[in-house]
Amino acid sequence: MTNAPMVSVVMPVYHVAAFVGEAVASVLAQRYDDFELIIVDDGGDDESVALCRAFGDPRIRVVSQANRGLAGARNTGIAEARGRYIALLDGDDRWHPDKLMLHVIHLEADRTVDVSYAGSRMIDAAGRPLRVAMRPRLADVTAAHFLTRNPVGNGSAAVLRRTALHRVAFAHPDTPERRCWFDESFRQSEDIELWLRMAAGHGCRFEGIAGLLTDYRIVRGGLSANIVRQFESWQRAVDKLAGYAPDLVARHGNRAAAYQLRYLARRAVQLGDGPFAAALVRQALMRDPAILIAEPVKTAITALAAFALRYMPAPAFRALGTLYLGAAA
Repeated sequence: MTNAPMVSVVMPVYHVAAFVGEAVASVLAQRYDDFELIIVDDGGDDESVALCRAFGDPRIRVVSQANRGLAGARNTGIAEARGRYIALLDGDDRWHPDKLMLHVIHLEADRTVDVSYAGSRMIDAAGRPLRVAMRPRLADVTAAHFLTRNPVGNGSAAVLRRTALHRVAFAHPDTPERRCWFDESFRQSEDIELWLRMAAGHGCRFEGIAGLLTDYRIVRGGLSANIVRQFESWQRAVDKLAGYAPDLVARHGNRAAAYQLRYLARRAVQLGDGPFAAALVRQALMRDPAILIAEPVKTAITALAAFALRYMPAPAFRALGTLYLGAAA
């Protein structure tokens, strides 16, 4: 494409007025500046999009649509993108100033890498760093790692090669003229569904780079709070995977469910629900007790936190948790 940027940043925006200014500013502050920022207005009725337009930067394009959810907004943004690489950023997260530069260097240096990603810091609603981080596996990543883990970590960490996305595109089942990359029937777990399809269904290669280059915001009451629905959505992604990679699910399905339940137990701890967190830990150990051997420290700490929250007085637990998690406790 004539005068096309190297990178297209796709940012869905829906009711994130409290945070979107930070997200946009973090893109405009990138030291690598050959990009366009596609803001997808997903039909919200707050000031989010007006705040985006107020930046007045010519690299920003706003595309509006009726509400389709995160997957649908990302699809619209990808369809509008002109860049060789597609970077995803949610409207409540933000980036390190070197993020795009380092990923472009990585992807340009090794044309066999389809998706580049890095670790992430956790931040609270006020943007303050927490004492926890996502430090994913960076090399020798297989489809099994996406089933039992999510090496990419979150939806704001990945930079994808456009040609890899072309390999996984499909027509929308109800509107065939629309191309899709994310499955819009998912309102949660849409990113892990795509990573699984890319890795297990199309042989795409994922590789990470060092550093914590995304700030991933933990917000009470957001999608992460709906733990039951989150697990159901994850399970549906696994069921879909079983349709084209049944051996993978047969080998790793129970271990994957145990890790997912343990992860959700930590989210329940952050939300202050001790009995639910303890129940999730028990379910995780029932699905695969071997996680105690494979990852004894993380499993034990999750279990201790869940049962401490259940039985300790709330003020004492919050004081203890703050030592480790900051404002997320």
